[in-house]
Amino acid sequence: MPKKNPRIPGTPGSGTPTLAEPTEPTEPLPPKPDQRAPALGTATGLPVEGPDTARGQQGEHLTTAQGARLYDTDHSLKAGTRGPTLLQDHHLREKITHFDHERIPERVVHARGAAAHGVFRGYGSADPISKAAFLGKDVETPVFVRFSTVLGSRGSADAVRDTRGFATKFYTSEGTFDLVGNNIPVFFIQDGIKFPDVIHAAKPHPDREIPQAQSAHDTFWDFVSLHTEATAHTLWNMSDRGIPRSYRMMEGFGVNTFRMVNAAGESSLVKFHWKPKLGVHSLVWEEAQIVNGMDPDYHRRDLADAIESGAYPEWELGIQAFPDTPDQTFEGIDLLDPTKMVPEELAPVQPIGLMTLDANPTNFFAETEQVAFHPGHLVPGIDVTDDPLLQARLFSYLDTQISRLGGPNFGQIPINRPQAEVNDMLRDGMHQTGVHPGVAPYRPNSLDAGCPFLAGADTAFVEVPVPMPESTKLRAAPASFDDHFSQARLFYASLSPVEQAHVAEAYTFELGKCYEQVIKERALGVVANIDPGLCEQVAAGLGLPAPAPTVAYDVAPTPSPALSQVGAEWPLDGRIIGIVADDESDLSEVADAVEMIGKNGMVPLVIGPHGGKLGSGKGAVPVSRTFLTMRSVEFDAILVAAPASDPRVQVLLTEAFRHCKAIGGWAAGRGLLEAAGIPADAPGIVIADDASALFDGLTALMKSHRVWERQV
Repeated sequence: MPKKNPRIPGTPGSGTPTLAEPTEPTEPLPPKPDQRAPALGTATGLPVEGPDTARGQQGEHLTTAQGARLYDTDHSLKAGTRGPTLLQDHHLREKITHFDHERIPERVVHARGAAAHGVFRGYGSADPISKAAFLGKDVETPVFVRFSTVLGSRGSADAVRDTRGFATKFYTSEGTFDLVGNNIPVFFIQDGIKFPDVIHAAKPHPDREIPQAQSAHDTFWDFVSLHTEATAHTLWNMSDRGIPRSYRMMEGFGVNTFRMVNAAGESSLVKFHWKPKLGVHSLVWEEAQIVNGMDPDYHRRDLADAIESGAYPEWELGIQAFPDTPDQTFEGIDLLDPTKMVPEELAPVQPIGLMTLDANPTNFFAETEQVAFHPGHLVPGIDVTDDPLLQARLFSYLDTQISRLGGPNFGQIPINRPQAEVNDMLRDGMHQTGVHPGVAPYRPNSLDAGCPFLAGADTAFVEVPVPMPESTKLRAAPASFDDHFSQARLFYASLSPVEQAHVAEAYTFELGKCYEQVIKERALGVVANIDPGLCEQVAAGLGLPAPAPTVAYDVAPTPSPALSQVGAEWPLDGRIIGIVADDESDLSEVADAVEMIGKNGMVPLVIGPHGGKLGSGKGAVPVSRTFLTMRSVEFDAILVAAPASDPRVQVLLTEAFRHCKAIGGWAAGRGLLEAAGIPADAPGIVIADDASALFDGLTALMKSHRVWERQV
């Protein structure tokens, strides 16, 4: 039998894509040669004649689920280009509703998460622009915060390259307020009607359900290279922000623009920011790969361990405030465009409160898994805007909770219950746990003595009466939404050289995992519009020519230092230091190091050749990790107090050195550094005669998170 030509696996579909977006309709593509569908038949087992594709999508044109052809699926139906989204938009509701119900029972997005309880204390500094009671001076409000990845299933790994969710539920005295954001201030899309598209593109390929929890595949890059409004968010994902060191060292952003209203009824536009007290810090790429194999629960473990050890994570809530002008722009930036952010140098972030997470959940399912957020959970003093992404979210979040949590009474689940009086006249439904008295759940009534009564405008939630200009009902976006590259250029120009190098590596890796050549070429065309130098680096890594930019800019972007993670110093609370020792080490020195690290709010983990204790008697030192159970990614810095010749220790040190972590050695540990090929005079290496002399030099290095001089 003649041998067949080898077929390289990985092609995402049965056809070959074109470089430009296709403009002529064709029938849906057939399955790939390696695919087979179940036999055609009725529900009762009767065979049916027909092609294998009979149960799949049919026809050349996009339609509704009822077969009505569509002329636009990129814009929701609005009252004018800048108006609010209309409830009449049956296509938006059908598309979002179906998307909300695609997964059973886990979340469609943000399925993998970790959470904690805490308290928020208002500073009172927001009083001039918001009457929200929980923002008042020294007002303390219980909170529950859930962090998550977007793309992966519940069983995926933590340290993947992805956007992270940062959702906070404030149990205020005026009702529940949910601030549902991300660790990236811009989003992939400008209109919520596109959310199913971007997630369908980023999720695993539907035939094999791979790759899991990552964007390094054809369908994602096919979408973002054609839908260029995603460029800025994609670049943020390719930066170090896409792989945080921990949730404790991750910024949060409200993404959308909201309104705040003060006691006088005056309104301002605002963007929300969460600023971590420990600074913003990320994993390096190799470190993330090791983490996902060694400890897929790395981020959730870090959060729980920090709280358990008393190193409570803290974030300041801040706002950028803007005048609520009719054009809703600031310094030429459209505030209703969720793919845009405002540099902090133009609008400083004003701190308005401090959040401290101080307790882990008692039961993961009951709390972390069942918590339900919704951007429409608002309180007096905070309102929404006509941002078309936010407008769709107001419908989508409520709809998806009804499906995922089994009915309309999900608010009665303990973790979701308000900590304010509730008298909503809502009745019955699945999982109704309230036993409501009275006979008249309607208004007006006399049988229940007119209860419940309406509140006055001074204590009730009242929508801001924003004037609506005369407009035309249409599917469109304002012209200001057409700028897809200036924000990406600004972000890239604001990064340090080492961060820019990581961006180039990330693009090269991600596009290198794509199968289709034209998708790589098209994506390079987008990268060229961000920065030609970046494009040349990525193209060289892919072995392709670098295309010229297709969008011209006369002025170079002014860098925003606030966008870089490099250059500042931060507290060391909860940082983990590994101490390599053995039975021959000076255990009194090891004990001194453990004590010093603990007294300074950090976590010392002694790494030994065996479990139990090193030494005996009163001077014995407990071992936290062995040479078998440790790996470099767990530690923020390494101290060496032993001449251990075990090759696993040398791997520990070479990895820590390669990942730009601070390393110190004293006594017999100096020889181990030399054996691992680590020069004593290299940046970030501290050698001393004893642990006490070593400690100050090591912690000074750790305040900058990493010793980037090594990589540069």
